[in-house]
Amino acid sequence: MRSRILAAAAASLSLALLAGCSGSDSDSDSANGTVTLEFLSLAWQKESIEANKALVAKWNDTHSKVKVKYVQGVWDSIHDQMLTSFEGGKAPDIFHDDASDLTDFGHGGYLADLSPYLPKSLRADIPKASWATTTYGKKIYGIPFLQEPRVLVVNKKLLKQSGVRTPTVQHPWSWAEFERASKKLTRDRNKDGKPEQYGVAWSMKEPVTQSVNLALSTDGKIFYKDKDGKNEIRYGAADSAVARLINRQVNTAHSAPKSALGMAGSDTLPGFFAGKYAMLPLNFSFRQQVQQQAPKGFDWTVLPMPSGSGGLAQGVAPQTLSVSEDSKHKKAAAQFIAYLTQADHQVQLARGDWLLPTSREALKDPSLTTDKYGWKTGSEMAASLRPSPVLGVRGYAEWKDKIATPAFQEYYNGAFGVTELRKRLADDGNLILNRYQR
Repeated sequence: MRSRILAAAAASLSLALLAGCSGSDSDSDSANGTVTLEFLSLAWQKESIEANKALVAKWNDTHSKVKVKYVQGVWDSIHDQMLTSFEGGKAPDIFHDDASDLTDFGHGGYLADLSPYLPKSLRADIPKASWATTTYGKKIYGIPFLQEPRVLVVNKKLLKQSGVRTPTVQHPWSWAEFERASKKLTRDRNKDGKPEQYGVAWSMKEPVTQSVNLALSTDGKIFYKDKDGKNEIRYGAADSAVARLINRQVNTAHSAPKSALGMAGSDTLPGFFAGKYAMLPLNFSFRQQVQQQAPKGFDWTVLPMPSGSGGLAQGVAPQTLSVSEDSKHKKAAAQFIAYLTQADHQVQLARGDWLLPTSREALKDPSLTTDKYGWKTGSEMAASLRPSPVLGVRGYAEWKDKIATPAFQEYYNGAFGVTELRKRLADDGNLILNRYQR
C-alpha cells in the first residue's frame, strides 16, 4: 500500500479548513425530499478517480431520491482530517480510509455500525478474514473492499541466468530457499569485495508494517492477547524470523545492500531497472510504476513472497468505506457503499488502483486472473491474506512512531542484535500499550 503519514497530533484549524466538507447537517436535504450524501474519496491515480466518479455518476443517474456528492481527499492527511471533522461536527456522510484508522475512530464513537444495513449477498461475498479487519465486538465499522499483499517483483533475465527454481503460489520458496536464491543472484564480478548485483533490495524507510505483517508467514504475530484480553507485545523466535533473515542478508551475507534500507519502494526502481537488484519485495500496487517506468524490453515478473511455518500468510489492512455516526442518513449511506463495493464495481476500483478486491466473485474476473503484470499471482495469494496483527491495538501508532520505527531501522543497519531489538519492541513497547488499556 502506498505510503501514508498518520500523525498523532491533535486536530488543527488548518486541517479543518483542508477538510473542505460541509457536513451532513448543511444542505443534505432539499425541499423536495432529495437526500444528498457527501462521499470523501481517497482515490489518487487517474484511472481510480475516473472509476470512482463514474460509479458515483451511475448511482446518481439511477437513484432519484438519494444523490451523492464526490469530494476529493488525500491519503497523507486523512487521519487528522477526519478527526478534525468528527470533533467539529462536519464529517462527510461517507469516507474512504484504511482499516488501521478504524480502531481509534470506532473507539471514539465516531463511526456508524453498518451491520444492520448490509445486504446478505455482500456479507457472504467478502471473506470473514476481511470482515475481521473492520469488526469490533459485533459492530462493523467499514466495508473492506481493496487490499494488497506484498510480492516479489523480479528481473526475469537475472532469475533465469541464476538457474534457481521459479516459485509459484502453489509451490512457493521457503524462506531458506529465498535466502539461498538471493545469494546465487548476488554477483561480485570484479572481485573487489563489493557486489555489483544484489539478490534483493529491502526498502525499509518505513520498516514497521512489513516487519509485523510478514511475521505471520513464520507463524509469528508480535501483538498478542494476554490472559485478561489485553494487547501485549512479544518478540519470540517466530515473531523475529523474517527480521533476523533480513539482518543476515544485509550485514552478513551481503546479498542485500545496506544502502537500500533508507529507501522507499519507488527509490529502488532505478537500481532494479539497471540490474543492480534482482528482486524487490514491494506492495502489489507498485506494479503500475514498474510497468510505466521500465525501460523498453525490460522483462519482469511477480512472484509470491516466501513461505514459512505460517504458509503464505501475511497481514493486510484493507482500504475501507465507512459512515460517520453523525450522518443523518446512515441507511442511505450504507446502501451507497454496498452499491460501490458490489463485485463488478470492485473489479473497476481494483483495476484503477492496481490492487486486489476483497470480493470472492470479483477475484474471478478474467482481467484479475491474467498472467499479465502479475495479476494472477496476486489473486491466487488473496486467500492467504490475514488481518494485520496491529488492527484493534490501541496505542499502536505511538508504538510505531516512538519505538518500533527507530528500533527496526537501527537493527537492520546492524547497530545491535535481536536481544536489544526485543527489549525495545516488547519491554518499552508494552509500557505504551498499557497506558491505553488502563
